[in-house]
Amino acid sequence: MYDQSKLSELIRFARIDAGTTVIDVYPGDGDWTRLFSDVVGPEGRVTSFVPAEVAHFKNDPVGLMRTLAQEPGRENVEAVSADLVAMPEITRPADVLWLHLFYHDLHTALMQARGATAGDFNRAVYERLKPGGFYVIVDHAAAAGAGTGDAQSLHRIDPASVREEVEAAGFVLDAESTLLANRNDPHAIKVFDPLIKGETDRFAYC
Repeated sequence: MYDQSKLSELIRFARIDAGTTVIDVYPGDGDWTRLFSDVVGPEGRVTSFVPAEVAHFKNDPVGLMRTLAQEPGRENVEAVSADLVAMPEITRPADVLWLHLFYHDLHTALMQARGATAGDFNRAVYERLKPGGFYVIVDHAAAAGAGTGDAQSLHRIDPASVREEVEAAGFVLDAESTLLANRNDPHAIKVFDPLIKGETDRFAYC
């Protein structure tokens, strides 16, 4: 996660406020789901969507989110799971779909194991968002011109490729942020490398 000032800025960037309906895709330990739950309040809704492609992980991501949804004060949270491209079938129309450090995974063997592609998922997001809704993507940047080639090996993706793919599904870029940029990131090492872990150059699109 980030310090409080960056968290607040990311929330503003994503247009998440009281009453907002949010889908948090691949929520991990649920930190964002909890934060969104607090922000949207009782009039809002947060759907914690665990792709079936990762539901078998040892940490039981679906169980973790169902437990989170039972925490006191989390009546506005719902935990669901399905194949990536089936997301529109089990979620409500949303104001915001949040994708944090995950978009690159759409280009990995794990996420494609059930036949999903980035194009398929982007079209599913377009279908599920309300008119005027926001598709918010934060991810580790690859070197300019790298395309999607580093997604599997370094867990990075070229921001230009993300924009091209998302716009192909019908979206229009509304805003981008350099809040999480790091010019000192060499872009040539894996994001989990101790030299850069937690400090990678990250882009944000909305």
